[in-house]
Amino acid sequence: MKFRPLGERVLVERIEEDTKTSSGIIIPDNAKEKPLIGIIKAVSTKLKEDKVLKENDKIVFGKYKGAEIKLDSKEYMVLELDDILGVIEK
Repeated sequence: MKFRPLGERVLVERIEEDTKTSSGIIIPDNAKEKPLIGIIKAVSTKLKEDKVLKENDKIVFGKYKGAEIKLDSKEYMVLELDDILGVIEK
């Protein structure tokens, strides 16, 4: 299934964090916070034209931002441009 965001929105797949601390303690799923970093999977036409963001950009977004959706049994976030705090560059 293909998803095309409208307006100034992007489709983001969260990057899961490690489930183990540096000292080897395993963090249970119910104690973990949802990650605030993700990879852009789709960009609206408007943002493509402005060349603000592109697919496969690694971004940081606000904690309580966006809408969660499920496509082909995978969870994604739909974020507005204002919800994105920045791009992580290599």
